[in-house]
Amino acid sequence: MADAVMTGHKYVTPTRKRSGFRKMMERKSTIAFLMALPLLILLSVMVLYPFGYSLHLATLNKSMTRFVGFGNFAFLFKRETFWLVVQQSCIFAITAVVFKALIGFIVAHFVHNIPNKGQRKWRGMLLVPWVIPPAMSTLAWLWLFDPSYSAFNWLLSFVGIGPIPWTGDAYWARFSVILVNVWYGAPFFLIMYLASLKSVPEQLYEAAAIDGANWWQRIWFVTLPMMRNIISITVLFSLIVTFANFDIVRILTAGGPIDKTHVFATWAFWVGIQSGDIPLGATVSLFMFPILAVCAVFILRDIHRRGNEA
Repeated sequence: MADAVMTGHKYVTPTRKRSGFRKMMERKSTIAFLMALPLLILLSVMVLYPFGYSLHLATLNKSMTRFVGFGNFAFLFKRETFWLVVQQSCIFAITAVVFKALIGFIVAHFVHNIPNKGQRKWRGMLLVPWVIPPAMSTLAWLWLFDPSYSAFNWLLSFVGIGPIPWTGDAYWARFSVILVNVWYGAPFFLIMYLASLKSVPEQLYEAAAIDGANWWQRIWFVTLPMMRNIISITVLFSLIVTFANFDIVRILTAGGPIDKTHVFATWAFWVGIQSGDIPLGATVSLFMFPILAVCAVFILRDIHRRGNEA
């Protein structure tokens, strides 16, 4: 009764102001953050600790007994192999992502136009390359490219084309690595684009058809603007994964011939583990971070800008 106020013949108890903590806990954003907090902590431990330890290793000499500062970075800048790896990594990642995005976009449209009853079967079959572990599927591709028992060369012999050194020539080795990566990664683009296509309202296509737009104009002015954010995010994710790819190059060519197919991950493994210079290998791996960070900033800034305009 101490907190009650008498008005006429009735007692009225004033409502207490909710505490700031209770209000914060009732927000959906706070609840979502708390639910994701264990995963964020786990990811921070698994990412930040290795990254910090790599920074520490990169400042040590080969025997890890003396601090050398930026000596390992200066040493890499003077090596021709390092700049060859930078060039090959960029060519490999950009070319593979472009072809994966293009193939995924085209196939997604074909699957999208199939009646719903038949789509499940096609989605299942087209996702098989992405579901199989990359190391296992690359071993199958290694047999297809084998210099002595290549199934591709056997088929080409029927049309009078001589045997191709798939993994023995620098040009064909690069082509083979990119081909396997595209085969493995295109289904990811397919399933992302297919989900995005299903979210595009049919009324937009009907309005464009009424305005006289042809098939290409409907793709350019309706489909692509509606899918632009999904395309950007998918390209960013695939670019990060492709740039840091290890297993396909390691199994298919091991960086050969003469370091012509090495990318950052495989060359860092060769320098750090096989050659026994762990600090220098850590230094090589760290160069992936600024390149991918720049790509992520440009893509995410573009997505944020379009979101503000909308």
